[in-house]
Amino acid sequence: MLKPHLEFVSLDLNEGWSVPSGYPQGIEEKILCGSLSPETATGCRTRLLRFAAGNYTTAPFVHAYWEEVYLVQGDLTVGNDANGQGGTPFGPNTYACRPPGAFHGPFKSESGCMLLEIHYYVKEHAIATAVPAAVAA
Repeated sequence: MLKPHLEFVSLDLNEGWSVPSGYPQGIEEKILCGSLSPETATGCRTRLLRFAAGNYTTAPFVHAYWEEVYLVQGDLTVGNDANGQGGTPFGPNTYACRPPGAFHGPFKSESGCMLLEIHYYVKEHAIATAVPAAVAA
C-alpha cells in the first residue's frame, strides 16, 4: 500500500515542520502521508511546504518523480535569480504539474505562502500498458 487510509484527520499546523534537505532555513515541510524512496524510485507522498515571508531558493530544482503543486495561500514567485530578484509572481489557487526531469524554480515568497504538494514515482511502461476498465471487462 502506497499510503494508509485516512479519514479527515486534524492537522496541527504548529508542530511537525522541518527544513527539507537542500532548502534554506525559513522554508519548511510537513509530511501529511506517504514517503518517497529515491534509491528505488518508488513511493508517493503528500506534504505541505511553507515559505516564511522574504525567503527564497537560489537555484532550479530537478528530480526524478512527478510533482503536483497547489498554492493554497500567500504568494509564490517562480524563476527569481540567486539573489531573490525577478521571476513571475503567482497567487492563491494556482497549480503546477511537473514530470520527472523538469527544471523548475528558483522560488521566493514576499509575504509567505503555503503549498500542497503531491510527489510520486511512475514507471513509464505501466502507463503505456494500462488497460481501461471498460476494455478489460
